[in-house]
Amino acid sequence: MKDLQDKETFMKTFKLSSAMALAAVSLPLASTPARAAPDLELWRLDCGDIAVKDLSIFSDTFASAGKKGVLTDSCYVIRHGGDYLLWDTGLPADLIGKAPAEDQPIGASLKTDIPIQLKQIGIKPEQIATVGISHNHFDHLGQAATFSKATLMIGAADWQAFHDNPPPFAVVPDLVKPWLDGKAKLDLVTGDRDVFGDGSVMMLSMPGHTKGETALLVKLAKMGPVLLSGDVVHFEDNLVIHGVPGFNENRADSLASMERLEAVTAGLNATLVIQHDPTHISRLPAFPESAK
Repeated sequence: MKDLQDKETFMKTFKLSSAMALAAVSLPLASTPARAAPDLELWRLDCGDIAVKDLSIFSDTFASAGKKGVLTDSCYVIRHGGDYLLWDTGLPADLIGKAPAEDQPIGASLKTDIPIQLKQIGIKPEQIATVGISHNHFDHLGQAATFSKATLMIGAADWQAFHDNPPPFAVVPDLVKPWLDGKAKLDLVTGDRDVFGDGSVMMLSMPGHTKGETALLVKLAKMGPVLLSGDVVHFEDNLVIHGVPGFNENRADSLASMERLEAVTAGLNATLVIQHDPTHISRLPAFPESAK
């Protein structure tokens, strides 16, 4: 009889202790407010054009031999709450008003600079706290020094190339002089990087074009995810024919990054914006309108 009473007492005590433990765990969970979705906004800026006499230089599969074309040079502003990120900085501002070279394989031109476009959407240059760079080529870093008060986020492997002698193809160290001189803040990125710490804006490692090439994923509330390609590919056709520019750093890495670009796009049902493809400009609202 005593054994039965002891067993009943034990069970009551066990149930009470369990209930108290569960309540202790559940209480803080129940009182923790859900994190609000970040307030995101995305603008495309016009950062130049590059006329190409022979597009075959952008594919080693001979698919575009003899064809002419134009690459659009795009930059992007992302507002995350009250913080602003500038993604790529386009062609150098000293090209404004100059005719593109006609005796060269490529001819670059620029109509306006980034600060003028920022003014049109009510943003001051000093509000740009972070400049994110897809890779280290001059047509993506041309106006970076205009934002020398900002932190420069760039792939660590691409940053190292600024110290090479001579610099690699299309790498112009003077464009990042404030950071090379140690007078501006530098954030070197390895692998993927959650820019704001909440998963809303991600730099995704996709080497091949350069060693530190990255794409940018922006998870907008209404439009949904947008994937900015950097130079993982230059045209949509590159994804179809798997053509790789002969000046890319590594062909195998380029193809693997193309595959990841497509997989992320499909997996998230994202809008892929190939930054150099003029047919992709319309995938985002026309400036000064923004995507949200």
